[in-house]
Amino acid sequence: MIYTCTITPSLDYTTYLSSFKTGELNRAKDVHYYPGGKGINVSRVLKRLDVDSVAIGYAGGFVGDYIQAFLRDEGIQTDFIETTEITRINVKIKAEEASELNGPGPTITKDQQQILFNKVQAMKEEDWFVLAGRLPTSIPLSFFKEIAETCERNGVHFVLDTSGPALKTLIQTKPFLVKPNADELGELFNTTITTKEEAFYYAKKLVAQGVQHVVVSMGGEGALLVTKNLALSAKAPKGKVVNTVGAGDSLVAGFIAAYVASEIVHDAFRYAVASGSATAFQSDLCEKSGVLELIDEVKIVDETDVKL
Repeated sequence: MIYTCTITPSLDYTTYLSSFKTGELNRAKDVHYYPGGKGINVSRVLKRLDVDSVAIGYAGGFVGDYIQAFLRDEGIQTDFIETTEITRINVKIKAEEASELNGPGPTITKDQQQILFNKVQAMKEEDWFVLAGRLPTSIPLSFFKEIAETCERNGVHFVLDTSGPALKTLIQTKPFLVKPNADELGELFNTTITTKEEAFYYAKKLVAQGVQHVVVSMGGEGALLVTKNLALSAKAPKGKVVNTVGAGDSLVAGFIAAYVASEIVHDAFRYAVASGSATAFQSDLCEKSGVLELIDEVKIVDETDVKL
């Protein structure tokens, strides 16, 4: 089974206005309510790609109930740990300019942390654990490191999609897959990455440290994949970018969905790039039909033997 973990999910309340004026009453023309969080996005895209998963993490109050009901309505199994605090609401204002107001995440107690650890410890060999999104500083990184080490010890595929100090610490646990963008990859090595060659160079350094698959998202330039034996690049399909929110999560979901089906890395990488692009080209997360329309446009170049 695939388990996606969102430590601090949210309800994203998105309002659309012709104009927005601070200090005045504003009336929205339209509103949307979506569950937010990178792990949740991965589960939602996996379901659209006909792959089942279990969404876990922490949720509380009426907002937590709404998020879980929303996911269940989409056919996604949930197993969230209840918190005493109401899950945060993030307000997104779409007008002449976009503005956001994000609520604070909950305080996760040691007992609640232990419940999550027990869930991970019970996962079986060949299961997947996707840890995605910002990791709150209220939980020590040693806790997540212990989770990652448990996954490695039990043969669970550990997928890591976070940034900052958490990424720097947890790559030491030899994840199955990490997906930094070029900026995040550069931060790991205290440098700035501006070219594909530089991205390949530093991605290979991560592989040398034990990471099994490194996918570097390069925005409109496409993506790179590096493993112990492969170095591949892919150009993103051409299209009008409408929305970049969730594109990286869709890439992760696409990779997992294809890898589970075939364990062929080339195919998983191609499907991942098509999934990320399909989300970028529409206002919501991608649908399988959109991914399949783009799959043949993703051109993979094998650069394994290219000297950097």
